[in-house]
Amino acid sequence: MRKLCLGTAGVLAMTLLIASVALLAARVLQKVVELQVKQQMVLKNGSEVFEMWEESPPPVYMQFYFFNLTNPLEVLQGEKPLVLEVGPYTYRETRPRVAVHILDNDTEVSSLNPKTYFLEREMSVGDPEVDLIRTVNVPAVVAMNLATSTPLHLPTEILLLLYEEELFTIHTVHELLWGYTDKLLNALHKFRPTIDADFGFFKKMNGSDDGEYIMLSGKKNYLDFTRIIKWRGKDTLSWWTSPDSNMINGTDGSTFHPLIGTDEKIYVFSSDLCRSLYLTFDEYVTVEGIPAYRFVPPVRLFANVSTNPDNAGFCVPAGNCLGAGLLNVTACKQGAPIFLSPPHFYLSDEKYANAIDGMHPNKENHEIFLDINPFSGVLVRAAKRMQVNVHIQKLPDFLQTGNIRTLFFPVLYINESVVLDRASAAKLRAALFESSVVTNIPFIIMVLGVVFGVVFVVLACKPSQAREEGSVDERAPLIRTS
Repeated sequence: MRKLCLGTAGVLAMTLLIASVALLAARVLQKVVELQVKQQMVLKNGSEVFEMWEESPPPVYMQFYFFNLTNPLEVLQGEKPLVLEVGPYTYRETRPRVAVHILDNDTEVSSLNPKTYFLEREMSVGDPEVDLIRTVNVPAVVAMNLATSTPLHLPTEILLLLYEEELFTIHTVHELLWGYTDKLLNALHKFRPTIDADFGFFKKMNGSDDGEYIMLSGKKNYLDFTRIIKWRGKDTLSWWTSPDSNMINGTDGSTFHPLIGTDEKIYVFSSDLCRSLYLTFDEYVTVEGIPAYRFVPPVRLFANVSTNPDNAGFCVPAGNCLGAGLLNVTACKQGAPIFLSPPHFYLSDEKYANAIDGMHPNKENHEIFLDINPFSGVLVRAAKRMQVNVHIQKLPDFLQTGNIRTLFFPVLYINESVVLDRASAAKLRAALFESSVVTNIPFIIMVLGVVFGVVFVVLACKPSQAREEGSVDERAPLIRTS
């Protein structure tokens, strides 16, 4: 019986250890799980993935921070602007996908993505319909820039004086965001109806979409899951000066392909930024108990052309290159002198922050990041942050500009953030646990093999008990002497 147990333990130990090593070396179960994930991550009618993609994502919050100018008279005399950050004014953002159509034999999907904003007063510092902000008068700046050094400068100056338009203006947060009727624009609208009488930095964003997207479903290749191939009917942009800069690369930033590695570049196309950009791995993080990779834009992405020649395509007009961190989106914003940058000129040329008192750039509050679960490709946390700046300078044709310095004036910055809700996080944790159980089966088998190996060693090393030779009487001498 002892030999049978010894042999069984030895055979089981060897078999289990060999099987576990073979499974680990061939990655059999891991490949099975990965194949299943690749097959599931496809946009097709009736699938859970499709329903999650089509529905509005977890709560997205748009926070607006304004820079209130405190010394307007001194600025017009040539002194440095002093601004005070005011915010956040927080809005909950809904963004369902509508007008969804499956195209080209289930390989492509088209949709619109309208966004609507609802004020969250408890998450805001004040009432946007009451709080006043002094900032750049963008309609006046646009009019002056268009008319300067042309025969129209005198009529424009007369209109500015007539309507008492200055370089800086005061409006409520609500008006600056969602629009107000500007006296100058309203007057011009009467002569040219194509000119909108209203102005607001996000006037046309609330309740509207930014155009039709066509993206790949992932049916042919899981790496193409939700990768955008057309926007507004075109497969390239037209604002920049090189083919690479005009490329539409990546997803819309809300979904990504599964099985992501730390060596990957994550590409995102943002219509708000008027370009595509990429992010690289930064660190390991955990969100709601879910492991994730944090991806951030590298410093090189914002570098000037001397450091990163690839950015020459973003020099507009051609050859007019800016310092690190600034992007001229005038052509993308209907001719308004808008320049985008990270908040507080983070990762930008120091001269921009130094030109404004009140800039305090830091990584924690001003960095763009994406936290993605690498196995599923699910976005568990993210923040898109950008600052809106207006280029202002002294224009001899207009008294309104005084002796102002040439500078990029920060108007506001946004923080569009999302964190996976608890219900979705619980569902994802359960799915990750199930997959981990399957992929860890070889280790479980290996542990069992070690256990049987220990049993084998114990049995093999345990000394045999001597067989008893009989009772006391049986061991006694046959002939006894009394």
